[in-house]
Amino acid sequence: MGEESLARAIDDFTSGAEHLTHLVDLIADDRWDGPGLGDWSLRSLVGHASRSLTTVVSYLAQPGSGIDLESTAAYFASIRGYGDPASVRQRGVDAGLALGEDPRAGVVERRAEVIEVLVGMTDRPVQTPFGGIMLSDYLPTRTFELAVHGLDISRAIGSDLPLPPPVLASALSTAAATAALTGQGEQVLLTLTGRESAPISIV
Repeated sequence: MGEESLARAIDDFTSGAEHLTHLVDLIADDRWDGPGLGDWSLRSLVGHASRSLTTVVSYLAQPGSGIDLESTAAYFASIRGYGDPASVRQRGVDAGLALGEDPRAGVVERRAEVIEVLVGMTDRPVQTPFGGIMLSDYLPTRTFELAVHGLDISRAIGSDLPLPPPVLASALSTAAATAALTGQGEQVLLTLTGRESAPISIV
């Protein structure tokens, strides 16, 4: 069952990574230093999104340990409110700069690297800063990030390129499971059914 879950997680993640490369292809050369999200330029926003690719590579390069986080939702529940917003912003800036003079090529290179690493991979624990988690549970956290920041990029550039259905389904499933685990499940259900509208944050 674990390997079936991993295969599905890899497929969804790969689709999200491909969607990111399609989005960056749509960014005009003179837009990279323009508005992205909040204080981020478009380059910084894309850089932050690309970390969903590079963290998989870096975590898989390290030996796995025990399992502290039993699910994708448990991962997101563990990081709620964690970290300094200024540090998060700076990591995005740094990641954007690391894409180099040709950020499109930088994203394509990162996508190719992570896909190569995942070829033939079996399910195994990976160590994150928040604890150990199975790869099949960790990859959906990256698919979620690719989905959400893919929407951010689309809005920033005025694109109507839709999320691939498996990526959207994975992200929605993660959001619902995390909301339920963090005590926001009923509010999410009320919001989705149009009965209420209230700010909800799962991360």
